Amino acid sequence: MQAVAERVSLLADYDDFAATVADQPSPIADLRREGRERFAALGFPTTRQEAWRKTNVRRIAQGSFRRAPGELHGLSRARLEPFFLPDCAELVFVNGRLAPELSQPRQLPPGVIATSLAEAIAEHPDLVAEHLGRYAPIDQHPFAALNTAFIADGAFVYVPRGTVVETPIHFLFVGTAGEEATVSYPRNLLLAAESSQVTVIESYAGFGGDRYFTCPVTEIVCGANAVVDHYKMQEESIDAFHVAMQQSHQRRSSNLFSHSISHGGALVRNDIRAMLAEEGIDCTLNGLYLARGTQHVDHHMWVDHKAPHCNSYELYKGVLEGSSRAVFNGTIYVHPGAQKTDAKQSNRNLLLSRDALVSSNPQLEIFADDVRCTHGSTTGHLEEEAIFYLRTRGIGEEAAKSLLTFAFAAEVLQEIRLESIKKGLEEFLFTRLPKGDVVRQAV
Repeated sequence: MQAVAERVSLLADYDDFAATVADQPSPIADLRREGRERFAALGFPTTRQEAWRKTNVRRIAQGSFRRAPGELHGLSRARLEPFFLPDCAELVFVNGRLAPELSQPRQLPPGVIATSLAEAIAEHPDLVAEHLGRYAPIDQHPFAALNTAFIADGAFVYVPRGTVVETPIHFLFVGTAGEEATVSYPRNLLLAAESSQVTVIESYAGFGGDRYFTCPVTEIVCGANAVVDHYKMQEESIDAFHVAMQQSHQRRSSNLFSHSISHGGALVRNDIRAMLAEEGIDCTLNGLYLARGTQHVDHHMWVDHKAPHCNSYELYKGVLEGSSRAVFNGTIYVHPGAQKTDAKQSNRNLLLSRDALVSSNPQLEIFADDVRCTHGSTTGHLEEEAIFYLRTRGIGEEAAKSLLTFAFAAEVLQEIRLESIKKGLEEFLFTRLPKGDVVRQAV
């Protein structure tokens, strides 16, 4: 009975919510009802389920979260300045809803749409209905079903055929909480039509002391020959919870570069799924997660090679301190007939504390006989020999450890194409690591 009560608590105000979006098209309403029914059937996952064996969401299930009201909680562009990126078209969402007064859109090429999902549903209902909810699965994913039940707003991008968008598009999602813990459900849909190019940054941020739950779903669709450069930055309140799904769907000869950076949140779970649906696709999924204290971060990857002559590359690295925990579970699935697949998956973890713990489980499921697939995982501490070598060169012990930690993380940073993000992350590492000024001078 307790499990039923937990799932009902988040659905308690569903009818009131549905009334606020009653004017949206019937396909969207049907999608929401499907999500509600599926979450009501599944409930919150437990550690008895294999996919959640190492990640306990009891604090979310037993928490008292209310849907966040449409308030700015005193936010201003000055207060959000640390989260902004230069030279971007910037849309700011507060608790999942667009805040036009905090946003700073820019002129984009003709035909390009970069707006809120709510506005896209109102102005481009057929385009949204054609794609929304068609890719991210909810049958066995309760949090994706929960997000689907509460679809209302989020980020929407559409790039027409043959269009190159040179200005990066930045969606900043800010979580806040007042006296009560809040929950928000950002729903994001990124559509890049045939032979188009675009860079999209999806940021989640918050302030220390705020306790809230963010439950986003992002669907990325790459048309034939499209090139999408995507970044997800998760730097939420250390008291917040973040459980997300990202589903990409690629068509012939498209290229997707998706980078995930996570260093906030008390409990973080990212389900990252990629469908390589047609021939000649390249898909790169990289990530860096930093955890300290009692933080828990979980990445579950599923790369689906459905067609021949496709390439996928995954590199996820973690740096753990204190008594933090991390989980990495990655699967490359090669369908029958997906010959000439080239897939590489690697997870590497650096433990800076004896109390930190990582569970890593990369997997291959191959049903074709002419493929080249590799996977691997390493977890360990800093090498004493390397520290000793740097100390013989006049570098103090703390600085030596920080320099080696930076070098470990830098492999992921080097793959980032957007210079402002790369520089920002480097500066973050410099400030986070002991003797960061020495590291800055060394690199």
